[in-house]
Amino acid sequence: MDKRDGSSRKAGSPQVPALLFGDRGVLVHFGPITTSLPRAGVTRVADFDAHSRQQYNCGLPILRAIIVALVLAGPAAAQERVSFPTQDGGLVYADLYGKGNRGVVLAHGGRFNKESWEKQARELAKAGFRVMAIDFRGYGQSRGPGQSDPLSAPLHLDVLAAVCYLRKTGAKSVSVVGGSMGGSAAADASIEAEPGEIDRLVLLAAWAGGPPEKLKGRKLFIVSRDDTRGDGVVRLVKIREQYEKAPQPKELVILDGSAHAQFIFQTHQGERLMRELLRFLSEP
Repeated sequence: MDKRDGSSRKAGSPQVPALLFGDRGVLVHFGPITTSLPRAGVTRVADFDAHSRQQYNCGLPILRAIIVALVLAGPAAAQERVSFPTQDGGLVYADLYGKGNRGVVLAHGGRFNKESWEKQARELAKAGFRVMAIDFRGYGQSRGPGQSDPLSAPLHLDVLAAVCYLRKTGAKSVSVVGGSMGGSAAADASIEAEPGEIDRLVLLAAWAGGPPEKLKGRKLFIVSRDDTRGDGVVRLVKIREQYEKAPQPKELVILDGSAHAQFIFQTHQGERLMRELLRFLSEP
């Protein structure tokens, strides 16, 4: 997986005012909203058993910045705009959907942003999850050290900050779904997190930068069979390699086609991918 799948950040769509309450008082923020879309052929390899290891302290700066925002629409479709600090002094902006004590963080790929997850976020919210789609540092209003180069930026700290925010605001469990660049950040966050901090991990065409043996929680690797990098490398080869090394419980789902990560949602495999996510995240 390329840590960046190429970066064109599109804002776009209706501007929504949100009141933000923080250390510096009240400010009015205007931000965008968007959508995505899409259906079958799948191979699943599944395994189950133990867990793994630790390190990130969820307590840190997050307690200082629980920010309330404007609610946009009815119950499951309710959306809030929030922001919160990262361990290294960054600031992450995110959209929240739904209610409940099961949290899900959605981490976008290099060519996407938090708005790109809107359709999937709303479906997850309808299924009873509290969903947070984040903008990584350098995207939208999010900022932090290293933001000018996503290839080397500590994006996993943005994921960990999002996980902490959801836990500090009522989530009893938090899962992370990451596509491409966002999947790599999610995997590295899992490696650094304390045991139990990230309940489930979904990697769309992505793999960890760190040792896969240290990935924690339940893991679902998903990739299109013919997804190929610009240099001709078939991503399934690397992903299968990491899957083999990752501790159980784990699953590998191989979809027909060549679409990469979040682009799968725009193909005939999109509906199947969404069903796999709902199944994996909902299983007891």
